[in-house]
Amino acid sequence: QVQLVESGGGLVQPGGSLRLSCVASGFTLDYYAIGWFRQAPGKEREAVSCISTSVGSLDYGMKGRFTISRDNAKNTVYLQMNSLTPEDTAVYYCAARWGECYTDGYHFSYGMNYRGKGTLVTVSS
Repeated sequence: QVQLVESGGGLVQPGGSLRLSCVASGFTLDYYAIGWFRQAPGKEREAVSCISTSVGSLDYGMKGRFTISRDNAKNTVYLQMNSLTPEDTAVYYCAARWGECYTDGYHFSYGMNYRGKGTLVTVSS
């Protein structure tokens, strides 16, 4: 049974940093694309970043503030978020599918086969 469990969200001040984690079970990361999308209240899903074996990492428009990485030995993917602003406030979801990352953010946000329950990130002073 495939399961994705996110952690690391919380309250952070503007300009601060957070690192999110997503532990995958039921499959191994070697053959899967995995990454993050977010959804703020009343807004559409927004792709953040994805990583896969052949493609490497993809940034869907976070302007280099966020860095995705993975530890295959721990079956875990991370999202290091720096220079956070209130506009980054959202629930962050981990998502995965067999194969490679979608090159466009829309398909990543809505087309992945598996996703976790999300972790809330609040950026506020």
